[in-house]
Amino acid sequence: MKTVLPNIESSFRLEQNIAFYLILFSKTTMPFIPHSDYNIAVPFMHKHKHVSTIYAGMFKNFSVPNYKRETLELSDGDFLMVDYNLENTQKAVILCHGLEGNSRRPYINSCATYFLARNYGVFAWNNRSCGGAMNRLPRLYHHAAIEDLDAVVQFALTKVEEVYLIGYSMGGAQVLNYFGRTQNMSSKVKAGIAVSVPVEVRSSAESLKQGFNKVYMNNFTSGLSKKLKIKAQQFPELLDWSKIKDIKTFDELDDNFTAPLHGFKDREDYYFSVSPARNIENISKPVLIINALDDPFLGDDCYPVDLATEHQYIHLETPKYGGHCAYPMKNTLHSYAEIRAFSFIEGLKR
Repeated sequence: MKTVLPNIESSFRLEQNIAFYLILFSKTTMPFIPHSDYNIAVPFMHKHKHVSTIYAGMFKNFSVPNYKRETLELSDGDFLMVDYNLENTQKAVILCHGLEGNSRRPYINSCATYFLARNYGVFAWNNRSCGGAMNRLPRLYHHAAIEDLDAVVQFALTKVEEVYLIGYSMGGAQVLNYFGRTQNMSSKVKAGIAVSVPVEVRSSAESLKQGFNKVYMNNFTSGLSKKLKIKAQQFPELLDWSKIKDIKTFDELDDNFTAPLHGFKDREDYYFSVSPARNIENISKPVLIINALDDPFLGDDCYPVDLATEHQYIHLETPKYGGHCAYPMKNTLHSYAEIRAFSFIEGLKR
């Protein structure tokens, strides 16, 4: 598949127009948004969920912004790596990557570049073991690792006046869990956006066992198995690492490794406990969830329509198309996800 670079000037005008009309007709006062503007803007070829998902994950390319990298030392002795660009110190977005992603994946670069061009600072952080360096402790990361996200938030707030959180897939779950679980949250944390988010993690894990979705599953389990082999060398007595060879789905991965490494009884306890569905009703600041109805990673329980219909702060947008963390647009390499995130944030200021 060949990526055709758009004309930069015309693409920038297109993005300005889309963002302008999204802000002008902002639906931030309407929590459930069934009729997404992306249904009109989606390119024809990307009306197929796997085409858009694979394009975004394997073929889309986007340059890494000009970042400074800093290592955050954590209170438990581990560390995180954070990339940031602070041409503006008044407002910034904090970008949270998905499972086995990092701060320099194309979807993160695309979002970062979009906001940098619109006078926002950017923090793009790496979960433990991500970003090019293995972490020190046995634990890795998961959907509710909000203490690590909070460390990034507190770091960011030493440098900027206000922040907005944007998360993709697992990173979106971290954002929703952060807003749903954090008590006495700083008034400088203004809002959150969660894109392609597994609101109910078990539902997502089951979806990835089905049909062609197993290709995505294999990519995840392959990468995580390699990390677990490193952990086996670091902590040989901790677990029965011989079970790494038996990993075929998240069942084996989460039962034998993810759950015990992070203090959960088993995978069912893990799925239940880390799912944003457990606490999103507690959210008291504006959040936008963008979950495409054709997302191959999401099951039926990942679309909290009833809650969004009644909740003051939860805004749920369910485009018919979009795939997983994809949402390609015509004549621009930017995705609808960052354009919509920007319009949501700007709409809150009206």
